[in-house]
Amino acid sequence: MCGPKFCSIKITQDVHDYAATLNDPTGVGASMSGTIEDGMATMSAKFKEMGENLYLDAEKVKESNRVL
Repeated sequence: MCGPKFCSIKITQDVHDYAATLNDPTGVGASMSGTIEDGMATMSAKFKEMGENLYLDAEKVKESNRVL
């Protein structure tokens, strides 16, 4: 399947380019890794703040998302 928004060859090349930058501190992979870690730390803090429960009251979740 190919088209202007989707082409398997372009996607494969993008994956190869991304993988090549994973160990490069100035590359996209390193900056993305830091972004992911920051996001996980934020969500971990939110999980702990909300009582570390797997199932939560829907209204409580809606209220916490207004802050974000």
